[in-house]
Amino acid sequence: MATPNYGYEKRQRELAKKSKKAEKLREKADRKVNPDAPAEGDVDAVQPPPPTTPPVAE
Repeated sequence: MATPNYGYEKRQRELAKKSKKAEKLREKADRKVNPDAPAEGDVDAVQPPPPTTPPVAE
């Protein structure tokens, strides 16, 4: 049975962490440049407002 390659696994974790950090920095820079634009993960900005119901005549 082959032994696990812990060095490879560690390197993959480090690369994932590095790319995640770079993405956060990129998003932060985008927010500084364009503060009015909604963030990609912002759920409230994506959902439309709730529909209004017409008044009921009595």
